[in-house]
Amino acid sequence: MLKLRFYLLSALFALFILSACEKEEEKVNEAQILAEYLESTDSPLGKDFVNTDMPTIMGATELKTLNTTNQVYIIDIRSAADFNAGHIKNAHNVTLAGILDHIESVDLSSYTKVAVVCYTGQTAGYAASLLRLMGYEKVFTLKWGMSSWNNVFATSWKNTVANGNTQASTFTATATAKNEAGELPVLSTGFKTGQEILEARVDALLSEGFDPAKVTNATVFGNLTGYYIVNYWPETQYTDPGHIPGAVQYTPKASMKLSADLKTLPTDKPIAAYCYTGQISAYLVAYLRLLGYDAKSILFGTNGMIYDKMVEKGGMSVFNNAEINDFEYEVSPSK
Repeated sequence: MLKLRFYLLSALFALFILSACEKEEEKVNEAQILAEYLESTDSPLGKDFVNTDMPTIMGATELKTLNTTNQVYIIDIRSAADFNAGHIKNAHNVTLAGILDHIESVDLSSYTKVAVVCYTGQTAGYAASLLRLMGYEKVFTLKWGMSSWNNVFATSWKNTVANGNTQASTFTATATAKNEAGELPVLSTGFKTGQEILEARVDALLSEGFDPAKVTNATVFGNLTGYYIVNYWPETQYTDPGHIPGAVQYTPKASMKLSADLKTLPTDKPIAAYCYTGQISAYLVAYLRLLGYDAKSILFGTNGMIYDKMVEKGGMSVFNNAEINDFEYEVSPSK
């Protein structure tokens, strides 16, 4: 009887150990797997998009030329009402949530490029970044969005630069050091491969839309210590014309990788990233949110904060009347 009890206890102990090991094996660091995958040649693009080609932006003149020769497929993600009120010829009105399903249904083989169009270039940047990371290498955004196509659509950008010096007196040259490297965020898709995790995360981000991924400069300046602020432009410009107080400098196409500074981003604090226009930071924030960071793009970038300083400095992308074309557009017929 004692021997029987001993064998039963031994068997139960062995089952417990086996179960514990299996559970341990099931635990995977999804964010690590996803980041390694997207940085590798095994990724859908076969390269580290964020640190090589990002952003992929085209001008209105190039888009017009390609459209004239049927070499571009245009996806307009503005509201149906605004699309109907005026849009580029041949454009297809698609919701942000439905953009992946739409592009998967289209034969793009005859097109040189795919242009994603929005109001200002920022929501489109977010969408295009996700599409690129999914492997759609022909995807570009229209610089400045529809604001560059015709003056009729330029209100948002014109209003921004008209009030673009609201933070001119607050920018500083005093540097803030990066955090020590830590851990990546925790993802819980339940998948174990880079491709599966990527697909699940892209679906989630497109479904929730751009709203959780954007923030105004007024909100950030109203709570500077409440955000980890990422200055996403070259180091020389970090000191001149300066940066948001407390902002930390990260170099485009260099810093946001596992072997560099990616893990210095916090997982317990919202991240507010900015560039010159909000278009590049939208691309970046899409990637960071894929990995699980609570990242937000500061709308309109420093065009909405230190516009005159940018013009004076030179070499920084600024919106002005020269960026606005007078290209024809179509109005949808009334139903």
